[in-house]
Amino acid sequence: MFTTSRLLALSLLATLVSALPANFTERAPELGDLTEDEALSLVERATLAPVYSKCTTANTVAITFDDGPYIYNTDIVNTLKQYNAKATFFVNGNNYQCIYSTDNEKRLKAAYNAGHQIASHTWAHLDWQTLSKDKLKSEMTKVDTALTKILGVKPNFVRPPYGSYNTASREVAAANGQSIVIWDFDSGDSVGKTPAQSNKLYDDLAKKKPSTILTLNHETYSGTAKTVLPHALSVLKAKGYKFVTVAECLGNKAPYVKKTAGKRDSTWKC
Repeated sequence: MFTTSRLLALSLLATLVSALPANFTERAPELGDLTEDEALSLVERATLAPVYSKCTTANTVAITFDDGPYIYNTDIVNTLKQYNAKATFFVNGNNYQCIYSTDNEKRLKAAYNAGHQIASHTWAHLDWQTLSKDKLKSEMTKVDTALTKILGVKPNFVRPPYGSYNTASREVAAANGQSIVIWDFDSGDSVGKTPAQSNKLYDDLAKKKPSTILTLNHETYSGTAKTVLPHALSVLKAKGYKFVTVAECLGNKAPYVKKTAGKRDSTWKC
Protein backbone atom coordinates (compact mmCIF):
# COMPACT_ATOMS: atom_id res chain seq x y z
CA MET A 1 0.00 0.00 0.00
CA PHE A 2 1.26 3.50 -0.85
CA THR A 3 0.94 5.77 2.17
CA THR A 4 0.80 9.53 1.75
CA SER A 5 4.36 9.92 3.05
CA ARG A 6 5.67 7.29 0.63
CA LEU A 7 3.91 8.87 -2.33
CA LEU A 8 5.38 12.25 -1.38
CA ALA A 9 8.83 10.75 -0.95
CA LEU A 10 8.69 9.02 -4.32
CA SER A 11 7.50 12.21 -5.98
CA LEU A 12 10.38 14.16 -4.47
CA LEU A 13 12.83 11.45 -5.42
CA ALA A 14 11.91 11.82 -9.05
CA THR A 15 13.35 15.34 -9.04
CA LEU A 16 16.06 14.95 -6.40
CA VAL A 17 17.72 11.69 -7.38
CA SER A 18 20.50 13.50 -9.23
CA ALA A 19 21.59 15.09 -5.94
CA LEU A 20 22.21 11.76 -4.25
CA PRO A 21 25.72 10.31 -3.82
CA ALA A 22 26.74 8.16 -6.76
CA ASN A 23 27.83 5.37 -4.43
CA PHE A 24 24.66 5.31 -2.34
CA THR A 25 24.05 1.68 -3.27
CA GLU A 26 25.71 -0.99 -5.33
CA ARG A 27 22.48 -1.50 -7.26
CA ALA A 28 20.26 1.01 -8.98
CA PRO A 29 16.74 0.11 -7.87
CA GLU A 30 13.58 1.33 -9.49
CA LEU A 31 11.87 3.89 -7.29
CA GLY A 32 8.96 1.50 -6.83
CA ASP A 33 11.31 -1.09 -5.28
CA LEU A 34 12.02 1.13 -2.29
CA THR A 35 10.38 0.66 1.06
CA GLU A 36 8.77 3.68 2.66
CA ASP A 37 11.65 4.09 5.10
CA GLU A 38 14.22 3.83 2.30
CA ALA A 39 12.38 6.42 0.23
CA LEU A 40 12.12 8.84 3.14
CA SER A 41 15.79 8.31 3.98
CA LEU A 42 16.79 9.11 0.41
CA VAL A 43 14.72 12.28 0.38
CA GLU A 44 16.26 13.38 3.67
CA ARG A 45 19.77 12.84 2.35
CA ALA A 46 18.97 14.88 -0.74
CA THR A 47 17.27 17.77 1.06
CA LEU A 48 19.06 18.10 4.40
CA ALA A 49 22.68 19.19 4.77
CA PRO A 50 24.90 16.57 6.41
CA VAL A 51 26.11 17.44 9.91
CA TYR A 52 29.67 16.51 10.85
CA SER A 53 30.72 16.50 14.49
CA LYS A 54 33.70 14.16 14.17
CA CYS A 55 36.53 13.61 11.75
CA THR A 56 36.54 10.37 9.79
CA THR A 57 40.25 10.01 8.94
CA ALA A 58 42.13 8.21 11.69
CA ASN A 59 44.87 9.99 13.65
CA THR A 60 43.86 13.46 12.48
CA VAL A 61 43.13 16.62 14.42
CA ALA A 62 41.12 19.44 12.88
CA ILE A 63 41.89 22.61 14.84
CA THR A 64 39.15 25.15 14.14
CA PHE A 65 38.64 28.80 15.03
CA ASP A 66 35.38 30.73 15.06
CA ASP A 67 34.29 34.39 15.00
CA GLY A 68 37.11 35.94 12.98
CA PRO A 69 38.72 37.38 11.07
CA TYR A 70 40.28 39.29 13.95
CA ILE A 71 43.50 40.85 15.20
CA TYR A 72 45.00 37.59 16.49
CA ASN A 73 44.66 35.78 13.18
CA THR A 74 48.24 36.45 12.12
CA ASP A 75 49.60 35.17 15.45
CA ILE A 76 47.58 31.99 14.98
CA VAL A 77 48.78 31.44 11.41
CA ASN A 78 52.40 31.99 12.47
CA THR A 79 52.11 29.50 15.32
CA LEU A 80 50.49 26.90 13.07
CA LYS A 81 53.39 27.26 10.65
CA GLN A 82 55.87 26.45 13.42
CA TYR A 83 54.16 23.08 13.89
CA ASN A 84 53.55 22.42 10.18
CA ALA A 85 49.86 22.39 11.07
CA LYS A 86 46.79 23.26 9.02
CA ALA A 87 43.62 24.64 10.56
CA THR A 88 40.15 25.81 9.59
CA PHE A 89 38.76 29.30 10.16
CA PHE A 90 34.97 29.69 10.36
CA VAL A 91 34.56 33.39 9.66
CA ASN A 92 31.74 35.86 10.15
CA GLY A 93 30.98 38.81 7.93
CA ASN A 94 30.26 41.40 10.56
CA ASN A 95 30.78 40.18 14.12
CA TYR A 96 33.91 41.39 15.93
CA GLN A 97 35.05 43.21 12.80
CA CYS A 98 33.96 43.75 9.22
CA ILE A 99 35.26 41.06 6.88
CA TYR A 100 35.83 43.65 4.15
CA SER A 101 38.35 45.79 6.04
CA THR A 102 41.75 46.01 4.37
CA ASP A 103 43.37 44.35 7.40
CA ASN A 104 40.94 41.44 7.31
CA GLU A 105 41.36 41.08 3.57
CA LYS A 106 45.10 40.65 4.19
CA ARG A 107 44.50 38.20 7.06
CA LEU A 108 42.16 36.03 5.05
CA LYS A 109 44.44 35.94 2.04
CA ALA A 110 47.46 35.09 4.20
CA ALA A 111 45.64 32.23 5.92
CA TYR A 112 44.20 30.92 2.66
CA ASN A 113 47.53 31.12 0.84
CA ALA A 114 49.20 29.27 3.73
CA GLY A 115 46.91 26.30 3.05
CA HIS A 116 44.39 26.79 5.82
CA GLN A 117 40.71 26.26 5.12
CA ILE A 118 38.35 29.24 5.21
CA ALA A 119 34.74 28.32 5.97
CA SER A 120 31.57 30.19 6.83
CA HIS A 121 30.21 31.04 10.27
CA THR A 122 27.49 33.19 8.62
CA TRP A 123 27.24 36.95 8.63
CA ALA A 124 26.32 38.40 12.03
CA HIS A 125 26.61 35.40 14.38
CA LEU A 126 22.85 35.00 14.74
CA ASP A 127 21.21 31.88 16.16
CA TRP A 128 19.93 29.94 13.15
CA GLN A 129 16.94 28.57 15.02
CA THR A 130 15.58 32.10 15.54
CA LEU A 131 15.73 33.03 11.85
CA SER A 132 13.32 32.63 8.97
CA LYS A 133 14.61 30.62 6.02
CA ASP A 134 14.99 33.78 3.95
CA LYS A 135 16.98 35.52 6.69
CA LEU A 136 19.23 32.51 7.19
CA LYS A 137 19.81 32.26 3.46
CA SER A 138 20.89 35.91 3.50
CA GLU A 139 23.24 35.31 6.44
CA MET A 140 24.88 32.52 4.48
CA THR A 141 25.08 34.13 1.07
CA LYS A 142 26.52 37.41 2.35
CA VAL A 143 29.56 35.55 3.69
CA ASP A 144 29.76 33.48 0.49
CA THR A 145 29.75 36.69 -1.53
CA ALA A 146 32.48 38.25 0.63
CA LEU A 147 34.75 35.21 0.37
CA THR A 148 34.17 35.05 -3.37
CA LYS A 149 35.19 38.69 -3.72
CA ILE A 150 38.22 38.38 -1.42
CA LEU A 151 39.50 34.87 -2.16
CA GLY A 152 37.69 33.70 -5.27
CA VAL A 153 36.02 30.78 -3.49
CA LYS A 154 32.60 29.85 -2.12
CA PRO A 155 32.95 27.68 1.01
CA ASN A 156 31.41 24.22 1.04
CA PHE A 157 31.34 24.11 4.84
CA VAL A 158 29.45 26.22 7.36
CA ARG A 159 29.28 26.24 11.16
CA PRO A 160 26.15 27.50 12.91
CA PRO A 161 26.77 30.07 15.65
CA TYR A 162 26.38 28.47 19.09
CA GLY A 163 26.22 25.10 17.31
CA SER A 164 22.48 25.78 16.97
CA TYR A 165 20.59 24.31 14.02
CA ASN A 166 17.36 22.48 13.20
CA THR A 167 15.72 20.72 10.27
CA ALA A 168 14.74 23.98 8.59
CA SER A 169 18.28 25.34 8.75
CA ARG A 170 19.66 22.07 7.40
CA GLU A 171 17.34 22.50 4.43
CA VAL A 172 18.66 26.02 3.82
CA ALA A 173 22.27 24.87 4.09
CA ALA A 174 21.63 22.01 1.66
CA ALA A 175 20.01 24.37 -0.84
CA ASN A 176 23.09 26.58 -0.50
CA GLY A 177 25.37 23.62 -1.24
CA GLN A 178 26.98 23.52 2.21
CA SER A 179 27.66 20.88 4.85
CA ILE A 180 27.37 21.72 8.55
CA VAL A 181 30.34 21.28 10.89
CA ILE A 182 30.09 21.11 14.69
CA TRP A 183 32.85 19.75 16.99
CA ASP A 184 33.64 17.02 19.50
CA PHE A 185 36.01 19.02 21.73
CA ASP A 186 35.48 22.54 23.09
CA SER A 187 38.43 24.47 24.54
CA GLY A 188 35.93 26.51 26.54
CA ASP A 189 37.46 29.86 25.68
CA SER A 190 34.12 31.41 24.71
CA VAL A 191 32.44 30.41 27.97
CA GLY A 192 35.05 31.87 30.29
CA LYS A 193 37.71 29.20 30.64
CA THR A 194 41.12 30.67 31.43
CA PRO A 195 44.06 29.68 29.23
CA ALA A 196 45.28 27.44 32.05
CA GLN A 197 41.92 25.71 32.20
CA SER A 198 41.82 25.26 28.44
CA ASN A 199 45.33 23.84 28.52
CA LYS A 200 44.20 21.32 31.13
CA LEU A 201 41.32 20.29 28.88
CA TYR A 202 43.78 19.69 26.06
CA ASP A 203 46.05 17.72 28.40
CA ASP A 204 43.14 15.49 29.40
CA LEU A 205 42.18 15.03 25.77
CA ALA A 206 45.71 14.02 24.81
CA LYS A 207 45.77 11.43 27.58
CA LYS A 208 42.56 9.86 26.25
CA LYS A 209 44.01 9.85 22.69
CA PRO A 210 40.82 9.42 20.70
CA SER A 211 41.14 8.26 17.09
CA THR A 212 40.23 11.72 15.78
CA ILE A 213 39.64 15.20 17.19
CA LEU A 214 37.58 18.12 15.88
CA THR A 215 38.19 21.12 18.12
CA LEU A 216 36.36 24.36 18.80
CA ASN A 217 38.39 27.49 19.57
CA HIS A 218 37.87 31.19 18.95
CA GLU A 219 40.43 33.45 17.30
CA THR A 220 39.08 36.46 19.18
CA TYR A 221 40.88 35.67 22.46
CA SER A 222 44.50 36.60 23.04
CA GLY A 223 44.96 33.68 25.45
CA THR A 224 43.74 31.21 22.85
CA ALA A 225 46.06 32.55 20.17
CA LYS A 226 49.17 33.07 22.29
CA THR A 227 48.95 30.48 25.07
CA VAL A 228 46.44 27.72 24.39
CA LEU A 229 47.19 27.06 20.72
CA PRO A 230 50.94 26.47 21.16
CA HIS A 231 50.23 24.20 24.13
CA ALA A 232 47.54 22.23 22.27
CA LEU A 233 49.74 21.73 19.24
CA SER A 234 52.63 20.59 21.42
CA VAL A 235 50.73 18.01 23.49
CA LEU A 236 48.79 16.63 20.53
CA LYS A 237 51.85 16.46 18.30
CA ALA A 238 53.55 14.40 21.01
CA LYS A 239 50.75 11.87 20.62
CA GLY A 240 51.45 11.51 16.92
CA TYR A 241 48.45 13.29 15.48
CA LYS A 242 48.42 14.97 12.09
CA PHE A 243 46.98 18.51 12.01
CA VAL A 244 44.71 18.93 8.99
CA THR A 245 41.80 21.00 7.74
CA VAL A 246 38.19 19.96 8.30
CA ALA A 247 37.84 19.01 4.63
CA GLU A 248 40.91 16.80 4.92
CA CYS A 249 39.86 15.18 8.19
CA LEU A 250 36.56 14.22 6.54
CA GLY A 251 38.31 12.24 3.83
CA ASN A 252 39.62 15.02 1.57
CA LYS A 253 36.27 16.52 0.66
CA ALA A 254 36.31 19.61 -1.55
CA PRO A 255 36.53 22.70 0.69
CA TYR A 256 35.33 25.19 -1.91
CA VAL A 257 33.64 25.92 -5.17
CA LYS A 258 36.19 27.93 -7.12
CA LYS A 259 35.03 31.33 -8.34
CA THR A 260 36.67 34.50 -9.67
CA ALA A 261 37.99 36.92 -7.06
CA GLY A 262 36.90 40.52 -7.25
CA LYS A 263 38.62 43.87 -6.96
CA ARG A 264 38.00 46.23 -4.09
CA ASP A 265 35.20 48.68 -4.85
CA SER A 266 32.33 50.46 -3.12
CA THR A 267 30.50 47.17 -2.43
CA TRP A 268 33.24 45.97 -0.09
CA LYS A 269 31.52 47.16 3.05
CA CYS A 270 29.46 45.88 5.98
